[in-house]
Amino acid sequence: MTERVSRPLAPVIAPVVPADVPPHLLSPVVLAYIGDAVFEIYIRQKLIACSSRKPHELHRAATTYVSAAAQAKLLQRWMPLLTEEEADIVRRGRNTKSGQPPKNADPADYRHATALECLVGHLYYHGAKDRLEQLVELAFESQSL
Repeated sequence: MTERVSRPLAPVIAPVVPADVPPHLLSPVVLAYIGDAVFEIYIRQKLIACSSRKPHELHRAATTYVSAAAQAKLLQRWMPLLTEEEADIVRRGRNTKSGQPPKNADPADYRHATALECLVGHLYYHGAKDRLEQLVELAFESQSL
């Protein structure tokens, strides 16, 4: 029988940006695009870690966190905690032209959700994993899983 050696886990998904474009020059739309995926991964991981549910139950639970309305509400909780640089990224994300909001989303909520995703993308591309996890954790603070 061989003994397993415990090693720290390496990230499965690491930020990769074009070689000719530093992360601080990426457009807010691009940051929001990647931020949407990163935020959903964090939410899904947290849901899986906190309970054993069937996939359709996990999906239903995840949608309560990743909807435009939920993200807009979460962003309001984040705002007092943000640094000046983070608040600037949020403003850029909120003010960007990101397309037509879905029919079931309030346009203001959609802009704020885009701003949240933009900040998540910014933190992801800057390797601010601890900060990102600290902020995402607030989504679960007052919610029972």
